Amino acid sequence: MNKTNYSKTILSIIACILVGFLSSLVVRSSVNGWFLNIEKPFFNPPNWVFMTAWTILYVLMGYSFAVIWTKKSRSDRSKKMIKKAMIIFGIQLLLNGLWTVLFFGLCNPFLALIEILILWLIIFETIKAFNKIDNLAAKLLIPYLVWVSFAAILNGSIWYLNS
Repeated sequence: MNKTNYSKTILSIIACILVGFLSSLVVRSSVNGWFLNIEKPFFNPPNWVFMTAWTILYVLMGYSFAVIWTKKSRSDRSKKMIKKAMIIFGIQLLLNGLWTVLFFGLCNPFLALIEILILWLIIFETIKAFNKIDNLAAKLLIPYLVWVSFAAILNGSIWYLNS
């Protein structure tokens, strides 16, 4: 990997972690108030699991994006595929941050449930778009899709238990 690739990799990982950090600012106020007082399903993990899982996932997401970003395109078609994949990734990253605002900021599990289902679909589309360019980049996003699947079930359960 050359110097440019290292720079893009570091920048990509930092950008993803930054989304997580900014989202965590919304979480802090809710975790010690609203979230403590709502009913949660038996399979709700301890709070430290979320921070650990998301840190790992943001690093994987950032590295995955960097793999796509550093791909050399040989044709206009491949340039368009790379650009499209990067845009889809950006959309899912924004949706990732939005979920936190809806669930913890607005304390609205129902809106967050709708949004996380859309997020899941966009992550799936990101994986498909990345796979057309680089198989490793796509595979790096699979743990993210699995975690968001679990988070959607958890989100739905919390909404159901508290509605």
